[in-house]
Amino acid sequence: MSTKEGKIQPLPKPVKFAFGGLAGMGGTIFVQPLDLLKNRMQLSGAGGKAKEHKTTFHALSKVLRSEGPLALYTGLSAGLFRQATYTTTRLGIYTILFDTFSKSDGTPPNFFFKAALGMTAGACGAFVGTPAEISLIRMTSDGRLPPDQRRGYKHVFDALARITREEGLFTLWRGCVPTIARAMVVNAAQLASYSQAKQFLLSTAYFHDNIYCHFGASMISGLVTTAASMPVDIVKTRIQSMKVVNGKPEYSGAVDVLTRVVRNEGVLSLWKGFTPYYARLGPHTVLTFIFLEQMNKHYRRLFMS
Repeated sequence: MSTKEGKIQPLPKPVKFAFGGLAGMGGTIFVQPLDLLKNRMQLSGAGGKAKEHKTTFHALSKVLRSEGPLALYTGLSAGLFRQATYTTTRLGIYTILFDTFSKSDGTPPNFFFKAALGMTAGACGAFVGTPAEISLIRMTSDGRLPPDQRRGYKHVFDALARITREEGLFTLWRGCVPTIARAMVVNAAQLASYSQAKQFLLSTAYFHDNIYCHFGASMISGLVTTAASMPVDIVKTRIQSMKVVNGKPEYSGAVDVLTRVVRNEGVLSLWKGFTPYYARLGPHTVLTFIFLEQMNKHYRRLFMS
């Protein structure tokens, strides 16, 4: 519903936060298989072993053949919980920071300051979302292990409870630093590349400011963001999936992961899982945007008209 000045009334902040998380969850339902394939690719060849998967399509066929089609949705509860925690926290903190640093006349912060706010909000969201992240990594990678080594988490809350009971509360934040670093890289890269890509597409005669332009800009932005964030992402995946044997962890930290991956698997292995990561990022952004717009529209129609 419009105000007297013809401006659209903003939604209440709690509703915006809730819708942000729900929209992210809606997008995750469609892209969860790509998350699983990305994680399997990043763990392929870990520890200097022979690579389990030559390509993403090889990984897909092996999962389908060995575990069945439903295995592609292993860890869905963790993926949904990650969106509920990470996305909601990030959106909430960004909105608060944005309002705080906007001028009294309503003028928003400049682009670089908004990028800094986005990185800060992303870091806070990543910290809150790390327990869901480690649950997701472990659940999606479980099927690649021999049966006697599998953790066998039933769902995300079972994973959280068992990790706390068996390994200690702080294990839920294992890999927190690379998780935060990835979130900051992703937010910075997405903000900068999406606006530039959208500006470029609109400068051509082929695009207008609609869903097709948003999709194209998201895919271009996704390419840049994937290339920038994957080395940090593989560090996060390896640390969060590792087991501690006789009190000794497989990796001592982020630098150890990077060094051993480059030495044992080659520099390009830092971008292992590029295809499913990229294929997930753009569509998830667009799907989240579509779900968010629809929820906003229906809320205004039902409660603000």
